[in-house]
Amino acid sequence: MTIEYRKAEAEDAQMLINIYNAAFYSDYKRFGACPGYGKTLGMMEASIREHPKYIILCDRKPVGCVSCKMLETSVYEITCLCIVPEYQGKGLGTQAVRFVKALYEDWLKITLVTPVEKKENVKFYTEKCGFRIVSAETDGNVELARFVAER
Repeated sequence: MTIEYRKAEAEDAQMLINIYNAAFYSDYKRFGACPGYGKTLGMMEASIREHPKYIILCDRKPVGCVSCKMLETSVYEITCLCIVPEYQGKGLGTQAVRFVKALYEDWLKITLVTPVEKKENVKFYTEKCGFRIVSAETDGNVELARFVAER
């Protein structure tokens, strides 16, 4: 299994919509809403321009995406990490977090949010990626946990 990352371009918008929809469909069904699900072409194109996205390729097949933005000097937020369901649980997410840490060499702190109810995400980020929960937030009716990894 060969894992590669390629920076997304505007022409990747529809492919990324398909990846996001596949990855976030269960969240949409579970919570009734999900910011990563159901983006329009225009929304995705704008998101690609505003936040660098990297397509996760497994054996040259696009199977996920990771995006990050700088909050301040040496502080970054992972704004999206998604893997299509059939490729989840194979280590791609853990490798994507390592990729982000290597890409942003100056990082001192990396943050992200994910629903508290998604126990598998909480376990993944804390046990496999070295994050800790620092606070809780809400988005609509969904309680989120804010995670932080620090050097």
